[in-house]
Formats: sequence, structure tokens, C-alpha cells
Amino acid sequence: MYDVIVVGGGHAGIEASLAPARIGKKTLLITSHFENVGSLPCNTSIGGPAKGIIVREIDALGGQMGKTSDATYLQLKMLNTAKGPGVQSLRAQADKKAYPRYMREVLKKQENLDIVEGMVEDLIIEDNTVKGVILDDGTTYQGKTVILTTGTYLKAEILVGDQKTPSGPDQERQSLFLSDKLKGLGFRIQRLKTGTPPRVEINSVDYSKTQLQPGTDEALAFSYETNTYIPIEQQTPCYLTYTNETTHQIIKDNLHKCSMYSGIVKGIGPRYCPSIEDKIVKFSDKPQHQIFLEPESKEMNTIYVQGFSTSMPHDIQEKMIRTIPGLENCTILKYAYAIEYDAIDPLQLWPSLETKVIKNLFTAGQINGTSGYEEAAAQGLIAGINATKLLNNEPPLILKRDEAYIGVMIDDLVTKGTKEPYRMLTSRAEYRLLLRHDNADERLRQYGYDAHLVNDEVYQDYLNKMKRIHDEIERLDTIRFTPKHEINDILEELGSTRLTEGISAKSLLQRPEMDYQKIKPFIEDVQLTYEEEKRVTILIKYKGYIDKALRQVEKMKKMEEKQIPMNLDYEDVLNLSLEAKQKLNQIKPLTIAQASRISGINPADISVLLIHLKQHYEG
Repeated sequence: MYDVIVVGGGHAGIEASLAPARIGKKTLLITSHFENVGSLPCNTSIGGPAKGIIVREIDALGGQMGKTSDATYLQLKMLNTAKGPGVQSLRAQADKKAYPRYMREVLKKQENLDIVEGMVEDLIIEDNTVKGVILDDGTTYQGKTVILTTGTYLKAEILVGDQKTPSGPDQERQSLFLSDKLKGLGFRIQRLKTGTPPRVEINSVDYSKTQLQPGTDEALAFSYETNTYIPIEQQTPCYLTYTNETTHQIIKDNLHKCSMYSGIVKGIGPRYCPSIEDKIVKFSDKPQHQIFLEPESKEMNTIYVQGFSTSMPHDIQEKMIRTIPGLENCTILKYAYAIEYDAIDPLQLWPSLETKVIKNLFTAGQINGTSGYEEAAAQGLIAGINATKLLNNEPPLILKRDEAYIGVMIDDLVTKGTKEPYRMLTSRAEYRLLLRHDNADERLRQYGYDAHLVNDEVYQDYLNKMKRIHDEIERLDTIRFTPKHEINDILEELGSTRLTEGISAKSLLQRPEMDYQKIKPFIEDVQLTYEEEKRVTILIKYKGYIDKALRQVEKMKKMEEKQIPMNLDYEDVLNLSLEAKQKLNQIKPLTIAQASRISGINPADISVLLIHLKQHYEG
């Protein structure tokens, strides 16, 4: 008998199995093929806008993705550096071979974790509670909790042109029956679609016609525990090129041949990661689209053609790609394809990621309607933590929208649902200035420590770090610069106003053109790390904006704390609109704040609900 059974060895499955095993629960990971655990079947990158912050949050909670990425990346880049800290994110060009190999070793060495190869096709259910799983060969495994992280494998089909081929990613076995079993249990199943671009031979590209895209020359990492960095000159470069009118014309002339527009696609594709044909149709006014050429591994001769996802027939793909500067004579090693798969309606989940339909059953990753490795890993970690908490009779970990992008994502899924693959975006977070790359540990380290995924030494390092940062902010307030100080020369060089009266170092840091590095030569060095220096700058420079966001959070706090009884029948609430009754009964929000975020619920409905709660539950 296992405490936790995890089905699927993708990014969600890895975190979902490591978390309970590290906490001390007897855990089983079932995967169809162990060599594919942690694979990167689409883009070989970790992070990106908003996603990079999710990876930091995973690390702050005690997860694995950031550490593995730091140990195996080809290139590391901080995005949006010309913008404010609320939208800056780290992105790693991952190594397609090294990353999953590293993950496999982590899993094999983990205590309390067994790994079995097999295809789960049914669940053992008793009294509406999951009791285990059944493999396609009839083997059964008993478990107190089960976490499904099936990715894009449920009834998966590969689409190219007008052809459909039953298959998982990279010609792996698909799960044939599990989604039908879930449907029979009462789950609402939806069909989704995603895709991947072609790969070309690395030496068949004319790089002289492209633009070099180097990494960022700074001491950067996803994990707060990483302290070694690959020098910029040893990182692998990427390149940028563009489509053109000729490319677009070929696509327009052959739209009827691609899966998307030929009528064979049933699933809904990702709005924010569209195929190239979708871009041409929806953004017909744009004369060109960016195409990034990204090496996949030091051990492979392949380039990933990012931005060129398509389901066109192979002969049309050949014509399309050869119109792009630098790719005129490229050799295609792997053609692009789209993939359709089944997913559940995430409105049937509690915020803990336990399903409302079957007790002790959790789901995480693309089965919940998300896209992306990072979104999957984050859900896997939360599901793993909460399965453990359920076994311990502890309340689940539910991150709020002002605490983490992970909290925003899960709240969006279980409150609003999704009809297309959900991708995390900075624009989805109303408190994004609070959810920064630099402060994920300040937001979430305590939760990781309380869940026993962050050890005493790491936690103490975090406490020491926070003390150094806040001590330094206080110290900078005591350091004064006068008009006669030599820092005036630096200010003049930067185009900043010279000092005409005394000013503190802290006040000087509030100027847009100033940062800690610029004043560092003029103050006593207290040996902060580069990351700590950046945090000091952000906390001082953006204090007014951060305080404003915190005040907004406080206003919402009463609504977040206002609990709604789980057994409330909204049909009994007088004067509630018909739509509100239907949606509230379907979603069963846990708080007034969550209820207010449901599509179709208006302020009048919330007022009526508050009156009902006061009359019947507070009287």
C-alpha cells in the first residue's frame, strides 16, 4: 500500500512524486517509459515571461525544476530588463539530453520513491474514493491518494496535414482508455490541441543572415541554492530571424492543407502560442514574425525553430521554411506536427487540486488544461504537497493571488476554468509588482519549510539573507552624501542632477538612473551577493508602488478570509440571480473573494450572498 501514487513522469509527475517522498511518504511513480521522464518534447527552454517566476516559486517551496535547470542549461537570459522588476523573468535554454538525464538520477536516488514502467488505464474506486490504479496488463497498485499527471497522452493523436495518427508526443504510446474511465466517473472531458515546430540540422543554417541572441552576463540562477554560474562566453548562443511576405503567401495558398483549417482538428489550441498559420490568419497586417533558432543540446545536431509551429504537410513545410533568411538551404531533421489530447474541466477541482468528483484523487499539469512545463511542474508540486497534507489531516496549501503566480494560475483554473491550453502571463496577475523574480523566497520559503521540503540549513540561510537585506536598507538611510562629495561626478556622467544639498544613500537610490552597484564604490562594502544588491535596489526604488499594491491586498483580505460553507446550497439564497446560482453551485467557491472572481457573478450577487451568510451562519 502506497501513500501516494503518481501517474505520469513529465514535469508535473516529477514534482508530484518527489514532494511526498521527501516529506517521508511511501510514493510510487508510474510512467510508460522511464527514459522519457522529464523530457522536453517541445521547446527546450525553462522559464520565460511569468513562467520563469513560477520556476523560482517552485524552488522557494522546495521543488526540483530550478535546480535541474541551473545544472544543465545551455544559455541563461533575463528577459524584459528594460522594463520594471514586475515583468522581468529568467529564461534558460535547456539541454534536451542533460536535463531529463539529471532528473532521472534525482528520482532514482530519492528515498521513499519506487518507480514502475506501465500504462495506467483505470482507477480503483470505492465509496467515491480512489483506492489505487490498474495498468493495461491488469496489474494493480493500492494507494491512499492518487495524482494524475498524464500530460498530452490521453487519447492523443498526431496531426499533419489531413492525416491523424494515434500517438503520444515523439511517437510514444498514448493512453487509450483512461479518459473514458474518467468520463464515466463524472468528469467533463474536453479536447485540446498544441503543436511543435520543425528541427533543422545545426550546420545547415547560414547564421550570417541572422541576429545573434546571447545570454545575460550576470550571476543568475533559478534556484536560491545555486552558487555556481556558467560564464557568458561558455554559454551557447541563439539566433533571431524573421518570416516574410513570401513565407506568408505560401501559407495562405495552402491553408486548406493544414490540420487547423482542413477541418480535422477538434481541439482548441493555445491562444498565446499559436501556430505560424494561425499567426498569418489572425495578424494578417504584420509583414513578418520573429523566428528564434535555438540549439537543443550539446549532444545533438538539432536547432529548434521557435515560432514556426505548424501542422502543414511535410512538402509545404519544406517550402515555407526555405523562405526564411538563414534557412534557405537547411536540412529538416524532424517535421512539425500538432497534437490533440483529452483534458478534464478544471472547474471540477478544489484549489488544493483534489478533484470534486472523486475523493483523494488529484490532477496536475496538462490534464487540467494548462500548457507549459513550468505550469505543470508547479501544479505537480502543489498536488504532491496537498496529497501529503490530506494524509496528515492538515489543511491544504492554497496560495493566494498576491502570494504567487502559482496561486494566480490555480485560482484561474478552478474559478474561471479554461477552454484552451492555459498559459501563465504577467497580465493575469493583478499584483505582479509583488510577485517578482527576486522575492519568491520571501513570499514562499516559509511554506516550503512548514511543508518539510526546505531543510533547516537552507531556511536559516534565507533568514540570514533577509536580515542582511533589511539591515542594509536601514544602513543606507544613515549614509549621507553632500554637494562636495565625489559621487557628483558620477551623477553628472549618468545625466542625473548634481547634489545641491545633503542626501542619504537610500534617497539617492530612488533616482531612476541609480542602482546599488553605482553607489557601492562610495560606501563601506558589507559583502552582499549580487542578487541581494538587486533586491535592495528594488525595495528602495519601488517602495511607493509596492506599498500601494500591499494596500490593495489589504482591501481584498477581508473577502479572502470570508469563508463560505462547502455544503451551502445556493438555490436557498433568496434574490440571487439564476446564473449566479448555477455557477456558484457548480464551482463551490471557498471564499467570498473567489466567488467574486467567477465569470458572470456581479457585485449585487455578492451583496446578496453576504447577507445570506450573515443571517444563517453568523447569527
